[in-house]
Amino acid sequence: MSKLQRNFSSKIKFQINFFFRKYPALPYIFKWLFISLIIGAFSGTASAGFLQSLEWTTHFRENHIWIIAFLPVAGFLIGLLYYYFGKDVEAGNNLLIDTIHDPKKIIPFKMAPFVYLGTIVTHFFGGSAGREGTALQMAGAIADQLSNPLRLDKSERKILIISAIAAGFGSVFGTPLAGAIFGLEVFLIGKIRYNAIFPAFASAIFADWVTDLWKVKHTHYHIDFIPKLEFLPVLYSILAGIIFGICAAAFSKMMHSVSSAFKSNIKYPPLRPVIGGIIVAGAVFLMGTTKYIGLGIPTILESFEKQLPLYDFALKMIFTIVTLSAGFKGGEVTPLFFIGATLGSALSLFIPLPFGLLAGMGFVAVFAGATNTPLACMMMGIELFGAESGAYIAIACIVSYLLSGNNSIYMKQKIGEAKNRRFENLNDKSFHDL
Repeated sequence: MSKLQRNFSSKIKFQINFFFRKYPALPYIFKWLFISLIIGAFSGTASAGFLQSLEWTTHFRENHIWIIAFLPVAGFLIGLLYYYFGKDVEAGNNLLIDTIHDPKKIIPFKMAPFVYLGTIVTHFFGGSAGREGTALQMAGAIADQLSNPLRLDKSERKILIISAIAAGFGSVFGTPLAGAIFGLEVFLIGKIRYNAIFPAFASAIFADWVTDLWKVKHTHYHIDFIPKLEFLPVLYSILAGIIFGICAAAFSKMMHSVSSAFKSNIKYPPLRPVIGGIIVAGAVFLMGTTKYIGLGIPTILESFEKQLPLYDFALKMIFTIVTLSAGFKGGEVTPLFFIGATLGSALSLFIPLPFGLLAGMGFVAVFAGATNTPLACMMMGIELFGAESGAYIAIACIVSYLLSGNNSIYMKQKIGEAKNRRFENLNDKSFHDL
């Protein structure tokens, strides 16, 4: 290399170093923009394929009701799969949260196909489950495979998993802003990792965009009438929020209690979903309705259009708790939407607010209380129902969050900052330790 070339090369390096010293955030932005694009592409594609599969599965089941009789057999096969080949990924969402707290070995890639297959089989044969758990686990398992090739350290792996959770949640529900906040909020109550804000939002937005590119449609909800924000409507919203919070706490406690009962009374894990499948399938044929299995989207939509009976939310809660506690796969969030929306709609019997507004408030508020993610749920309500309902959504989510107490559907979720001073001694503890 000639002296002229060396001088030119030195000048270029000097200018680059000077540029990055002047704008120190740029290397971070470029790096995580690149990683977020990859996460978004894979997570969005995975969510799109999953949602399409779920739509076909639901349509087939509803047109061939007899197939629900085979739910116990399907449960046995899911149990065998996880017992013999998937013990290291059986923790699901809790494994993702635990990895954020203390990153150790890479999350096995098999988590993605296992949870996809388990969820599709659960819905195909008539279990009551959701979809967010599947989207989160697929995104998390896929994203963590980037850790070694990109030479990410422990701190960067935490950001990676947070971004993957944001991407999975945002793309499966079509709510990228709520997805980003959920990823930042779900693992540590009361605290947010601000160094993950950019990757979380970028990943969620890219993933939602990719899902849209695959032409996958999300469910749209509409609240017909929103009253003016005055004293009485606010008071009624607080009352509704209290009920939603109690419901959220009850769901979380019952989930853990019934799950413990299955584990203590049935020692061979593959038999647990067999028993759960017999209970669910038997109840479906005995009641003569499939209203309380699957995602329950038609009933959720119905709750915005008319006043529903008070027992709808309770029956969905029972079906979901038995299904998931027994070992079937899927998420809790969409069933929580069903429980909250139908409970809200029914509350219009006693609370003088429009049933559509109460359904929307319950939709996100029960979810907020059960997952301790009030900010994400507020944003989700605004994204789904419009900014006009924002104040009522916020009241319901905050009150539900406060009234749900120290309960969560995620056992590995930690308390970063207690909800009030009375419980400050619980800071830094997980719900598994309480």
